[in-house]
Amino acid sequence: MNTEKIAARRLSLEEVTKLGVKDRIFVSADTADLKVPGCYVPAFLTKSGEDFEGGSVMARTIFQEEVACLPDDENEAGIYLADENGSATIEVLQSAGVVLDLALFVPGGDKGALSALYAAARQAFGADVVQIWRQALKEVPDVKVDIFEEQIPRGRKGGDSPKRDRRAIDTYPTRADFIEFSAGWKPVVEIHKPIVDDTPTI
Repeated sequence: MNTEKIAARRLSLEEVTKLGVKDRIFVSADTADLKVPGCYVPAFLTKSGEDFEGGSVMARTIFQEEVACLPDDENEAGIYLADENGSATIEVLQSAGVVLDLALFVPGGDKGALSALYAAARQAFGADVVQIWRQALKEVPDVKVDIFEEQIPRGRKGGDSPKRDRRAIDTYPTRADFIEFSAGWKPVVEIHKPIVDDTPTI
């Protein structure tokens, strides 16, 4: 386990309410996923401290886990901020690297193309360093699609047709799973139909 000792100070609830979502803080690593007591992990508030309405403060760790913190509770680990003049020294859990969860499309990809891809990654980061834990390969058809977001109908059925906005044109498989759609809207994927301009010309 790779950790680093840093000088820090514990924040009061009042100080936490003055932080923004980009301020780097440290919260306990004794969480549901990590389970590392006596250690801290870098994190960021999920919403600005000025929007705090009482109860727990929510933070998201760099490992993408959301945790609840009670800054003023002496029985809790609290929230810390790095400070060279701080009165506390905390042990911070370091990141070993990142796991890439990619939808990677390899045109005309075959076993040779994938072997070359992995070889290039190992050359960049070192042999035996890049580990492939999960591999799901699927052939995909060459089909162009339109990705729309369509307003979810409310109220009585048979009303006006739902509003629709095109978000992207893509080759199948689509990016629909990765696009953040607006609240109250849903993704719709259809075969691409080129827009024909029927405006008469002189």
